[in-house]
Amino acid sequence: MPSTARCWTPPRAALAAATIFLTGCATAGSDAPPGACPPVVAYSPAEQMRVAEEVAALPEGALIAGWLADYAVLRDQARACQAPHASR
Repeated sequence: MPSTARCWTPPRAALAAATIFLTGCATAGSDAPPGACPPVVAYSPAEQMRVAEEVAALPEGALIAGWLADYAVLRDQARACQAPHASR
């Protein structure tokens, strides 16, 4: 790996923290019937901070960091699915 490759790699902890904290920003529509959307578990700010700290403590290259990013996408999709039905 060239010596500059590390410079272009975003810090894993920052990426995970941003993913966790930005999951509430999803805005999209869906035509899913009521009740078809999976529930989205709410996490307190304290829980979110603890998770960010735990992710930051993971060893370099830990697979779970990528899985958490996938989970954040699923949460965004579930929120988007629920959005049209929230006002009913």
